[in-house]
Amino acid sequence: MDEAGSRLRRRVSVRKRDRPSPGSGLAAGSAAEPQQEREEEPGAGSRRRRTAEVQPLENGDSEEDMFGDYDSFAENSFLAQVDDVEQQYMQVSERGKRAAGLSTEGLPWESGATAVGSFAASETDEPVRNRSRREDVSAELGILDDVPSSQVLYFENARNSADDLGSQCTEERDWNASSPKTLNEELPPNSIEQHQQTGDSSSKVRSGSEENRRKSLKERLKSAMTGNARAQTPVFSRTKQLKETLLSEEISVAKKTIESSSDDLGPFYSLPSKVRDLYVQFKGIEKLYEWQHTCLTLKSVQERKNLIYSLPTSGGKTLVAEILMLQELLCRRRDVLMILPYAAIVQEKISGLSSFGIELGFFVEEYAGSKGKFPPIKRREKKSLYIATIEKGHSLVNSLIETGRIGSLGLVVVDELHMIGEGSRGAILEMTLAKILYTSKTTQIIGMSATLNNVEDLQEFLQAEYYTSQFRPVELKEYLKINDAIYEVDGKAENGMTFSRLLNCQYSDTLKKMDPDHLVALVTEVVPNYSCLVFCPTKKNCENVAEMICKFLSKEYLKHREKEKHEVIKNLKSISGGNLCPVLKRTIPFGVAYHHSGLTSDERRLLEEAYSTGALCLFTCTSTLAAGVNLPARRVILRAPYVAKEFLKRSQYKQMIGRAGRAGIDSVGESILILQEKDKQQVSELISRPLENCYSHLVQEFTKGIQTLFLSLIGLKIATSLDDICHFMGGTLFGVQQKILLKEKSLREITVEWLRYLTGKGLLQKDAVDKSKEEIEYSFHITKLGRASFKGTIDLAYCDILYRDLKKGLEGLVLESLLHLIYLTTPYDMASQCVPDWMIYFRQKVDKDIVNRLYLSFVLYTLLKETNIWSVSEKFNMPRGYIQSLLTGAASFSSCVLHFCEELEEFWVYRALLVELTKKLTYCVKAELIPLMEVTGVLEGRAKQLYNAGYKSLIHLANANPEVLIRTVDHLSRRQAKQIVSSAKMLLHEKAEALQEEVEELLRPPSDFPSVEASSTEKA
Repeated sequence: MDEAGSRLRRRVSVRKRDRPSPGSGLAAGSAAEPQQEREEEPGAGSRRRRTAEVQPLENGDSEEDMFGDYDSFAENSFLAQVDDVEQQYMQVSERGKRAAGLSTEGLPWESGATAVGSFAASETDEPVRNRSRREDVSAELGILDDVPSSQVLYFENARNSADDLGSQCTEERDWNASSPKTLNEELPPNSIEQHQQTGDSSSKVRSGSEENRRKSLKERLKSAMTGNARAQTPVFSRTKQLKETLLSEEISVAKKTIESSSDDLGPFYSLPSKVRDLYVQFKGIEKLYEWQHTCLTLKSVQERKNLIYSLPTSGGKTLVAEILMLQELLCRRRDVLMILPYAAIVQEKISGLSSFGIELGFFVEEYAGSKGKFPPIKRREKKSLYIATIEKGHSLVNSLIETGRIGSLGLVVVDELHMIGEGSRGAILEMTLAKILYTSKTTQIIGMSATLNNVEDLQEFLQAEYYTSQFRPVELKEYLKINDAIYEVDGKAENGMTFSRLLNCQYSDTLKKMDPDHLVALVTEVVPNYSCLVFCPTKKNCENVAEMICKFLSKEYLKHREKEKHEVIKNLKSISGGNLCPVLKRTIPFGVAYHHSGLTSDERRLLEEAYSTGALCLFTCTSTLAAGVNLPARRVILRAPYVAKEFLKRSQYKQMIGRAGRAGIDSVGESILILQEKDKQQVSELISRPLENCYSHLVQEFTKGIQTLFLSLIGLKIATSLDDICHFMGGTLFGVQQKILLKEKSLREITVEWLRYLTGKGLLQKDAVDKSKEEIEYSFHITKLGRASFKGTIDLAYCDILYRDLKKGLEGLVLESLLHLIYLTTPYDMASQCVPDWMIYFRQKVDKDIVNRLYLSFVLYTLLKETNIWSVSEKFNMPRGYIQSLLTGAASFSSCVLHFCEELEEFWVYRALLVELTKKLTYCVKAELIPLMEVTGVLEGRAKQLYNAGYKSLIHLANANPEVLIRTVDHLSRRQAKQIVSSAKMLLHEKAEALQEEVEELLRPPSDFPSVEASSTEKA
């Protein structure tokens, strides 16, 4: 491989035209060109040999030979054209001079070869310059990495040179090369000046008729050379083509390997070696853990059977899933769906995998909030990795089933599979997986979790194999703190714990009152040199604990990474329009911050970045951080065994303590649960009992569960009769667990009951079908309202209310402002959570839900006008995190209402209006920032910085140099810059591919186009 690459580079370097760089003198150019032309006069063979012997200049031509492998015109019909042109030119020149009465005796024009040669060289310069400009554009797009070193040097020099200077140098060189010094000595001074001004091979002294002939001659010459150039010039550099060919060959080999039954797994688990190199480059992963290798080489995995695997938190589960996804995308050439629990994790995963998509040639598409296209774009060649939240993943699967494309989905990966047993979101996840199992027998399902217990039920539901391991890259030690004593959790001990040590701390009376749990002592044992997480029961408690700890930390903590902490405060002000939370203002200088849903997305992301880099060493946080982004610590402290007022579940406890110990950084991780004497018995049970079982919530969450399932089954025509629906239900997790979950009624009775309810509500209609003379079978079809509800994923508890509100809105839709539309798209379920401040808006004697919803509409309307969460938070006396949640919910619900209206003709007026409103609610910024915020990881604060730095569109970001971004945009890390550029490139590629698809669809003949045979048959 290396030898082939070096041969390629040597061959390319030989085929350079010896042209001086902009920095070289004119004399060198003048001397070099006539010498080359004199060598090119003999026959074709000698011409080729001599050209190959010419050594390129050190700062020589930066462009590859325009004519590819042909270094002369010897084997081209173009040589004959040049000879003809040469003769014609000499004759025309003679006639023109005689007509003008000028004598040519003694002048060197008559050595026609030199004159015509220089003329040809002059004409050739034009396409060369054009091509140079094209290559400069390519260089801006990042192709400079693949061009020869001489080209890189040229681009660096040429970027600092003005275009007119380069043009002037070329003109002077052409004239000097074609005219010996004797010409300047014998011609009058004014003629010399004219020759220097024109820069072409003819002078303004010539007659008009000669100029016309010369112009036509130039056009012929240009046309011939352009044709030859087009025929020979490659689109990409040879180095890049070689790399792409190698990658294509490796993928082809990997594909054959994966299809065969051989044990040889190729360079990297049936993937090209480039994938291994990318993991080293992007994630620093050089070697897999032993369990990961074992899991990837399981016979069930090789045979593409469904798989559930379970390991402790931080065990490296995601890497196995990523390798399996890459196998499906690159080797089997099928699309992949990855379902993650939260939008923040979706965005984190999008950022991490976009770079792989760019390098390996697949798309990474985000389906979260209001983002995502239904049905997804059908790609011509490249495959797509859909990364979705639970709700969006369900909608995506529905759209694929509806369009008959579910078979294109080769693999579905579900992270945090235990969430299938958690409320309405668990019911949606169960519906999604059940539909995939029922409609596609070729789609593989991979589920992973750290907290699974009743795996047998899940195995039966998913028809899956099971793999588990207790591997943890860093040892975890669990401790309990009661008063001053610390006990280590020990399963072998009689009461589950053994005494470890007494806490050595010297507390003043004031400190004892402020910190009875000795949090300060526990924290200062590890910070600031190591990181620490303190989990608190409530959001308010997080802020109070952070402030309390900082009050008793010594001043020495202020000096630790002082400059970086100052930057964090500066960044927080920058993204919040100069505002800063007073609590964070006091705690960040000590390296401490709180983390909960009351923060905005911008604030959370910035604080997480600061924690990851070590600028912050302590987070006081709620339990949501344990299930969110990966932020490990040396020590994890649980402030109390409660989440809000509920006692801790075993699965929650395992997730929290699982954050202790950072692979590759810490040798050990510690967790300390602080408890009171009254909770001792419950905690003893907590640490010893098994994990909670996962139970289906399909029937429990009936409006978002079984009702929605039946509606979509009939709407998608998966099952339309009672028997078919009962058969489908038998394959769900609810069907597997029906003996446990159903005490009084059978599964069939439950099914009949809910079908009757949906029919009575006007969402379904029942049709009688005669099965036999004695038996009548009923089938169902969906009504327009039912279709609109399931296509819009509207909660069935609100679908009739939404229909009534939209219908009433048509009677007097106010379009003077957005307020009326905002009211119609304010989420119903958030109205019950709202407690209006009636000091701002007087109490009215109307329906409470309507008033609450109207109040939230005012909040959203003010936010869209001001686009500043801080000022709106202050004006309405609401937490800024809640306002952002309201905005996110409104954007998502607006998207649902839009899909709802698309299915009902009477609401046509809302369609165009809601498209724009959804976009405004999604981004809530000025219009010019919206294109930048389409990029994953770019929120409002960052978008403003990029826009002010001159990056005003997606194209600007896609073509940006990460190193330049770091220098021009404040507080941007190298990792963030690379992720932004990768995400922008991915989005740009997706849009280009979609446009290409549209063009091809327009040009493709319709499938039902009448053929000649059909026409003749009809006539007969």
